[in-house]
Amino acid sequence: MYNIQTLNKISKKGLSVLDANYVCADEMENPDCIILRSFKMHDMELPKSLRAVARAGAGVNNIPIEKCTEKGIVVFNTPGANANAVKELVLLGLLLSSRKVVAGIEWAKTLSGKGAEVGKLVEKGKSSYVGPEIKGKTLGVIGLGAIGAMVANAAESLGMKVIGFDPFMTVDAAWRLSSGIVHAASMDEVFENSDYLTLHMPANDSTNGSINSEAFAKMKDGVRILNFARGSLVNDAHLAVALEEGKVACYVTDFPNDAVLSMENVIAIPHLGASTPESEDNCAVMAAAELREYLENGNIKNSVNFPDCEMPRCGARITVTHKNIPNMLSNFSAIVGDKGINIVNMLNKSKKENAYTIMDIEGDIADDIKAAISAVDGVYSVRVIH
Repeated sequence: MYNIQTLNKISKKGLSVLDANYVCADEMENPDCIILRSFKMHDMELPKSLRAVARAGAGVNNIPIEKCTEKGIVVFNTPGANANAVKELVLLGLLLSSRKVVAGIEWAKTLSGKGAEVGKLVEKGKSSYVGPEIKGKTLGVIGLGAIGAMVANAAESLGMKVIGFDPFMTVDAAWRLSSGIVHAASMDEVFENSDYLTLHMPANDSTNGSINSEAFAKMKDGVRILNFARGSLVNDAHLAVALEEGKVACYVTDFPNDAVLSMENVIAIPHLGASTPESEDNCAVMAAAELREYLENGNIKNSVNFPDCEMPRCGARITVTHKNIPNMLSNFSAIVGDKGINIVNMLNKSKKENAYTIMDIEGDIADDIKAAISAVDGVYSVRVIH
């Protein structure tokens, strides 16, 4: 029996992936795993029983990754599960940035009570809300992962020219892109050629604040910027100047804060990117499936702190989370071999400073083997799966 603690309301469709061997509850003393959405875990004391955390969504900045890693807790996310929901909102933002629809709607509301004069007032005032069509314009896409690629393809189908940049583009991501999308050699090339710019890169030390005065200077005058990735990517103070000077014609963000809410020509959406029932279902199903596969078979897929590592089961299984340092495999093999036990199959993969090892063995696994492996310097945690 496995105990799963839910720190947010999780889709029933997702939890249905977990069968009768699982108990799910909001409050739980010794959970094997946690599944959550936006709950902030940084001030939470991690239970000793905790083996994995699954975020029903892509961003994991609400999870203490480093603390989890030190305890051998595998952190999963669900990349791509909410991609279509975000893509649709980005396309809406793209159109809203051009056509001044939001401002026009707000103005139209002020005509309430004007009676028969409303029609004439609309015709007289509508010229203040004129905006360009997107067809034939160039959209720059920074980051061509699951969401960025979908946005790029959709924009091209709407008649836009699309130029994209992603320094970490995978082969799979390249296959997802339409052949008509131009692959830029640098971010600057995208800045210089885009009428519209949409951000889809992760927020980290190298990207936070990267859309700043230096970047604005390289862009076309009157560029329209969409940010459905993370608010921290844009330097708010520099954005205010760019908007005031007309360098940026419109800024659409899914991450309102006090600074941007006071700026003119900003459309602030209250973080609705993944707020669809379909997206919540997709993320929950994917997160629950990741936890189940890890708990029952020790396989890892879509972890942010340990490598993807999957191997078919063939006997009792030992899994080890550990540092990516020399001699770890030889140490594990020697411990098992000294007990006269044969390793049937073995897989080891690394991800930066961390690694993960799976060993399938013949026969039973004695408690002293687990203890011996746990004692190896650099080992975070050891699991035995029968």
